[in-house]
Amino acid sequence: MPHPTEPRAPSRVRRAVAEALAVVFPVVCAGCDLNDVDLCERCVAELRPDPRARRLAGGLEVRSALVFDAVAARVIRAFKEEGRTALAAPLGRALRVAWPSGWDAVPVPIPASRSSMRRRGYAPVVLACRRAGWRPFALLRVVRPTADQRVLGRRERAVNLAGVMRVRPRAAARLAGRSVVLVDDVITTGATLAEAARALAEAGVHVTGAVAIASTPLRGSSRG
Repeated sequence: MPHPTEPRAPSRVRRAVAEALAVVFPVVCAGCDLNDVDLCERCVAELRPDPRARRLAGGLEVRSALVFDAVAARVIRAFKEEGRTALAAPLGRALRVAWPSGWDAVPVPIPASRSSMRRRGYAPVVLACRRAGWRPFALLRVVRPTADQRVLGRRERAVNLAGVMRVRPRAAARLAGRSVVLVDDVITTGATLAEAARALAEAGVHVTGAVAIASTPLRGSSRG
């Protein structure tokens, strides 16, 4: 299992503060636009994990908690692109379910680029890890800018990401030989995870597998 940090349930005081802030700064449900709530009960139910697994071309097993579609897609986009960090809690709970009980390894998040950190002010994958109750281990770093993956095809994504990540030597020394599990937010072609796994393998780090909040619906994926 990953390094645990038990997630805390929201206190009455925190809920009261959130309700008061909603009066001053109105919010809508990230999943359906219902007024005065970050995420309504119906959309919370839509985020119930339905773990699925697939293997990338290189053999890496990837497990995702949700399908990136409908409510889940809207919530994840709001979390990543609209600064709605409160959504990390329900997404983190879903992410936690994607981690199989038999994996004894250290969670390593896919690193955010400097430009995305400047734009957002936070790293979504790291925050989701923490809300899952894990201690994310910053083992990888981005060493050069890339083009927007969303506008690229499968082969173009792989070329775009080639050599983009490197292992932090001091962090690797602190692993003491332990295996790692890669963590990402959304899996599409798997090019990002494949490149991260390549960089880690090149540095002598064993990758047990990968987990993600969600994956795009692709043919041939299996549940479990």
